[in-house]
Amino acid sequence: MPAPSPIEQLINQVGRLPGLGPRSARRVVLQLIKKPDTLMQPLITAMQGVMHNIVPCSTCGNLDSKDPCGICADARRDARTICVVEELSDLWAMERSHLYRGTYHVLGGVLSAMDQIGPEKLNVDTLVRRAASEEVEEVILATNATVDGQTTAHYLTERLKDANVKITRLAQGIPLGGELDYLDDGTLGAALKARLPF
Repeated sequence: MPAPSPIEQLINQVGRLPGLGPRSARRVVLQLIKKPDTLMQPLITAMQGVMHNIVPCSTCGNLDSKDPCGICADARRDARTICVVEELSDLWAMERSHLYRGTYHVLGGVLSAMDQIGPEKLNVDTLVRRAASEEVEEVILATNATVDGQTTAHYLTERLKDANVKITRLAQGIPLGGELDYLDDGTLGAALKARLPF
């Protein structure tokens, strides 16, 4: 069998992205090929910039071009509050709402027995150290309203019980099985404002 052509290789790689199947990948690649100067080259440059310049924040787990990230380094953010999210996409969803001005902590996933993800695979120890800081007053558990998200929230509550901080959870206006990245700004804002002790 002959090796795939460069176009087929590109279609296969684009088709591996979330939300894109083979047909969508072909359409994307066709547009890139039709406009190499205005679409393909800027995309290549942007991807290389991300690949070579983005680092994880050692404080919160966010991705940025500097460490600490722009959010952690921003003196206007309220360092007394840490919002714990599962993934970077959840942090971006919270930021889109423009309603939260505290800091974040990205876990990098959730506890999942089925996927063999235990606490050692998540960014938990750093959170416990941060929460024990004298300036932190509240930890908001913004894990998704899934079984694994709820399990993770209960585990974090246990780990944070000696930190002497208020532990809250986003209000349950978020539908069961819902994920932060797919919520509209109004729902997310209402859930953030109506958070309750956990």
